[in-house]
Amino acid sequence: MPQERVLASLDIGSFKIRTVVAVSDGEISRGGSGQIGQGSVPNVIGVGVSPSLGMRKGQVIDVEETIHNIISSVEDAERMAGVPVNHVFVGMSGTHVESFSSRGVIAISGPEIRVEDIARVLEAAQAVSIPANRRILHMEPKSYTVDEQGSIKNPVGMSGIRLEVDAHIITGQVQHVKNVEKCIDQAGVDIDAIVPATMAVADAVLTKRQKELGAITIDVGAGCTSVAVFEEGTVLHSFSLPVGGEAITNDVAIGLRTSIDTAERIKIEYGSLLPDEINEREMIDLSSVSKIDTQTVSKKYLAEIMQARYYEIFALIKESLKQIGRDGMLPAGAILTGGAVKAPGTLDLAREVLGLPVQMGFPVDIGGVIEKVDDPAYATALGTLVWGAREGGRSYGGSSVSVKRAYSHMKSWFRNLLP
Repeated sequence: MPQERVLASLDIGSFKIRTVVAVSDGEISRGGSGQIGQGSVPNVIGVGVSPSLGMRKGQVIDVEETIHNIISSVEDAERMAGVPVNHVFVGMSGTHVESFSSRGVIAISGPEIRVEDIARVLEAAQAVSIPANRRILHMEPKSYTVDEQGSIKNPVGMSGIRLEVDAHIITGQVQHVKNVEKCIDQAGVDIDAIVPATMAVADAVLTKRQKELGAITIDVGAGCTSVAVFEEGTVLHSFSLPVGGEAITNDVAIGLRTSIDTAERIKIEYGSLLPDEINEREMIDLSSVSKIDTQTVSKKYLAEIMQARYYEIFALIKESLKQIGRDGMLPAGAILTGGAVKAPGTLDLAREVLGLPVQMGFPVDIGGVIEKVDDPAYATALGTLVWGAREGGRSYGGSSVSVKRAYSHMKSWFRNLLP
């Protein structure tokens, strides 16, 4: 009988820090789609959420605050799951995350291609000159070429003389990655792997068929928007835009002359991207949501402000699709995720601007307490969990909390005593 493993993922966003704990059996299979096999679906047993007050656009701006927020999120997940969390797979997003394509070429030494040859050609693709301040986070092989035959998904067992790989490489800025690693380490948690959010989201919400037909995932977070294009079962292109939910909140605060906190509240409670459907006489009494702002503002004007920023985001994505020749050419359409895509009218506007079928992204291949995570905002955390289940994690269900973690608890406790 397969041994049950406990897995945990940590999504350190610019608005919320989310920890998800799940159990999975030890038999993890991987298909060409990247989806995990039936019977190995992670079952969620714990969820923890805390504010992310020390992050901005995926970058650490306050180490102590970020450590405190991570501890809070992990502790909430531990209490719900009933097991300690000492290892996590980390979903990483931010404007510092970039990607590019690379090719690797080797000569085949034996009579047929072996797994060792695949490892060598992938290593050759990684041996590319990148700036000293950047670090490779992930490499995804897009296709292989054996001699003159291209578009091969798995060349193992084939005969040939020359093996090439076309790979998609995702990098992050060294200092930003190290800052995140430092915060997690000082929170008393070890990192099993760092997973780019663009890849994690796809693992959470895309099916094998969608990846084969051609689809785009759009994760609108607080600090940035992470985008990935898939075709023929693999990633074709990925990038991040430096605009997200925070930019929308700032627009609302400036346009309606309110505080940031009030702008965030009314964006969530009254926000819409359908100004044409709102009567000009409809007003919002800010005193009902704020002690600072007491004026009344136009609900229609709020919708116009939000619509303009969302239009900009989708227009930038459309322009990127034009550059890679996929504008209007993705049959499976766009899948929207992230906490900022739940405003009424978001799907309609995306459909109009992108010229593609559009749907909200909800988790696939996830079990357990699904009602806790059945939300587009959990796409990165769940996808990171699926990635960890597929690629392998560590079993630590019975281990005790580490000394580092205990030390962090003491630091947090003493800090709270200070005036």
